[in-house]
Amino acid sequence: MNPIGLYIHVPFCLRKCPYCDFYSVKPSTHDLDNYISKLCAEIENWGKKLNRKIDTVYFGGGTPSLLSVEHFRVIFSHIKENFELVKNSEITVEVNPTKCDEVDFASFKKLGVNRLSVGLQSANEKELKLLGRTHTAQMAKSTIKKAQYTGISNISVDLMLCTPGQTKESVIRSINFCNELNVQHISAYLLKIEKGTSFYKERQNLNLPDDESQRELYLFVCENLEKIGFLQYEISNFSKEGFESHHNLKYWNADEYLGIGPGAHSFIDGERFYYRRSLSEFLNFPRVIFDDCGGDMTEYAMLRLRLNSGLRQDEFYQKFKVNIPSNYIKNAKLYEKFGFVKTNENGMKLTKEGFFVSNKLISEIIF
Repeated sequence: MNPIGLYIHVPFCLRKCPYCDFYSVKPSTHDLDNYISKLCAEIENWGKKLNRKIDTVYFGGGTPSLLSVEHFRVIFSHIKENFELVKNSEITVEVNPTKCDEVDFASFKKLGVNRLSVGLQSANEKELKLLGRTHTAQMAKSTIKKAQYTGISNISVDLMLCTPGQTKESVIRSINFCNELNVQHISAYLLKIEKGTSFYKERQNLNLPDDESQRELYLFVCENLEKIGFLQYEISNFSKEGFESHHNLKYWNADEYLGIGPGAHSFIDGERFYYRRSLSEFLNFPRVIFDDCGGDMTEYAMLRLRLNSGLRQDEFYQKFKVNIPSNYIKNAKLYEKFGFVKTNENGMKLTKEGFFVSNKLISEIIF
């Protein structure tokens, strides 16, 4: 059996950003210690149940870098005791630049962490303030430099696009900022106003770009990232050659992964399940909720069309022992003349224009 990915959700943040819909709560020492204890118990339970190898580990949040080195040491010990960690596994920790001076990257590296995801969002102070970020661009620079100095060179940076008042000039400053720091990966996400967030409550007062302005900015970013060697391999993800996120590729390839922690999702043995978004439930009565079956042809096609490599006939046949359904091909060709899709004898892929309208376009192709 192929190795699976392991996602650990650390549900703690010092402050909730106004755009964020991920599950998080303010931490207390009591909560942190209880969370680590319960997390390790769940790692042990799943290790015994699955008996699988792991080749990616991703600590997301929340703010994983709020955990102490000792917390990480205990977690890694339980992972290695209960799962076989494949040699040269990709191990990522998300880092908030606000607390960079308190993060011991040298100890991270000794524990096996070999990749960081830094929540920059913007290198422009005005944009950072509007996004509710508590760090400055200089703090982000210090975080990245400090990590690189200790030998963690595989660094990803998050950028947020189409934020209120953002311009092409300000985006270019953020892109250049990342490039000058020699990072290997950039995730450039379009701002989405999610229900339940502060931005959703204030949405009528936000100076958000219209659809055409968003399209122009997205294509502008794609073009300028490629000019400096960041190849687009997914709708929102760009990397130097060979530095794609192996963990995230599991999601888009419909590969298996286990998620542990409040709000974490999993896909194992054809089933999708999750923990509720409740720290209290996780600490007192952790259980997973069955979501749905997954991994069928439809879902696989939808996920693969998010990738620049697209939906390939040879890979589809290898996985399902049938060719790509003819109606997929027929529907894709309808949009090819508009520049949204490219098709050939081995399948189809979305263009950059197609990526921008991917949610609607993929549904039109598949259904």
